[in-house]
Amino acid sequence: MRKTTLNHFGLDGLQRSVATERAPGPGEVAVRMCAASVNYHDLATVLGFANPKMPLPQVPLSDGAGEVMAVGEGVTGLAPGDRVCTLFFPGWQSGKPTLAALKRVTGETVPGALQDQLLAPASSFIPMPASLGFIEAATLPCAALTAWRAVVVEGQVKAGDRVLIQGTGGVSLFALQFARLLGAETFVISSSDEKLARARELGADHLLNYRAEPRWGRAIRKLSGDGVDLVVEVGGAGTLNESLDAVRIGGHVSMIGVLTGMASQVSTAKIMAMNVTVRGITVGNREQFGEMNRAIDLHRLQPVIGDVFGFDGLPAALRTMQGASHVGKLCLDFSL
Repeated sequence: MRKTTLNHFGLDGLQRSVATERAPGPGEVAVRMCAASVNYHDLATVLGFANPKMPLPQVPLSDGAGEVMAVGEGVTGLAPGDRVCTLFFPGWQSGKPTLAALKRVTGETVPGALQDQLLAPASSFIPMPASLGFIEAATLPCAALTAWRAVVVEGQVKAGDRVLIQGTGGVSLFALQFARLLGAETFVISSSDEKLARARELGADHLLNYRAEPRWGRAIRKLSGDGVDLVVEVGGAGTLNESLDAVRIGGHVSMIGVLTGMASQVSTAKIMAMNVTVRGITVGNREQFGEMNRAIDLHRLQPVIGDVFGFDGLPAALRTMQGASHVGKLCLDFSL
């Protein structure tokens, strides 16, 4: 079987090899992987930023989808022929996040999806939505579940709420789709009019180019009346203060990304005075994944796919991600 490993940090550290398939042991499942998708976390992992101490060599990519080939002794709930997704945190099955639950990360501390056969404990997989194909389902484990937890679980968005979404990357577009599904009024900001036009096609109610309006926080507050109920914050240090200008008194900021930096001066007095909740979001648990999958099937939600590469296309996909010119998810089709 084919397998790609990261032997040292950097795009040139990725190498394809051949490995022998193994039968699953007790409690294990063997999955024929059919597709994978790429997240910013995968880029940070390959470059050595996410976890400089991660064990190498390692099979990269947290997000994948495939078909169960065989199950080991004692496995219940999964059977050969079932179509499944990987879990970003295979140890986080339910409840609140804990150090133990977040310790195992697919593609970082345990082998990832970029191999023809993924052999792992049955708890590392979840049935994928019946309405999706493998490529679409491969976008769900990190980006979709992060957006679901930000908007639905922690943000508790309801019909009529106002939601500000930063950018048009994978998490952001899932957040837009989930917010619209719940009946929220949506505001999307981007530096690209072309990307904003795509957000409009997906149903965004209000668009703002932040290059034309650098103080976009105040602009969104004015546009929304008295501020938005939820900000899906993917920028991090460089955008948080603007997000605090955009959110209403008693509102919520779901802190997801660090695309603009890891640290900066933040107006903690404003957080206090505005009674704002700032909640860190690191994906979600298996139970939340199942709830999201049921909603996706019920509403026939379709993930937004950008470029699709072949099995050996991870370096090209990561370079595309670095260029930030894409809209939607970057995926790998193992049949190519």
